[in-house]
Amino acid sequence: MLELNLEFFAIAGPAVLFAGVSKGGFGSGAAFAAAAILALVVDPGLALGVMLPLLMLIDVATLRPYWRKWSFPDVRVLIMGGVPGVALGAALYSVADADLFRLLIGAISIGFVAWQVVQARGMIRPFQQRLPVWAGWIAGCVAGFTSFVSHAGGPPAAVYLLSQRLSKTEFQATTVLLFWAINIVKFIPYAFLGLFTLETLIANIVLAPFALLGAWLGVKAHHLVPEWLFFRITYFLLVVTGSKLIWDALT
Repeated sequence: MLELNLEFFAIAGPAVLFAGVSKGGFGSGAAFAAAAILALVVDPGLALGVMLPLLMLIDVATLRPYWRKWSFPDVRVLIMGGVPGVALGAALYSVADADLFRLLIGAISIGFVAWQVVQARGMIRPFQQRLPVWAGWIAGCVAGFTSFVSHAGGPPAAVYLLSQRLSKTEFQATTVLLFWAINIVKFIPYAFLGLFTLETLIANIVLAPFALLGAWLGVKAHHLVPEWLFFRITYFLLVVTGSKLIWDALT
């Protein structure tokens, strides 16, 4: 049961607002931090169930500015890989317990920060040639899986997309379209697995304004807030949250 008390909304409101800011203004793929934060106070499955409709709402709010600016061949490849990745995540969820998902969400949170740090320091060099289609299928499958279990499919997709030499706008638009589609695919198994309840629906209705406000603030913050400051705050939150989830899973 999801208890819709003051403690839940005191944590969920800022977390959803942050997700909107991240997806709306920075395209960092770090919006999944909201699900990680919620998983600290509720069952991870319920945290994922609460966040998915809100992320879909943010997707719709941010899709229009990038309409038809994406690279459709690349997004098609990633979606083809993403569907079996989502199915794999659903199969795991049906047999795993909550602690395994706390461990996965925590590990992905810290892994995301590590990936960003080694990228920023030049320890990982961009691919000199475009990755082939089969690599896009693999990247899409990993993105679909990590998106299902933690709403964190950004890094695997980015590895493939960055190799395709897209412009900044094409990259952002392709990412927005990709996860709009993958989130729709995820909705069906989430429903069958019981991740949506009356309580999550009520939470979605109450938190929807936070999601839309966050998306709007993200567009504004994109021009006002330095990216390095936003990312440092994000990485700090992910390391602390991820570490706590791993500790809770193992103890």
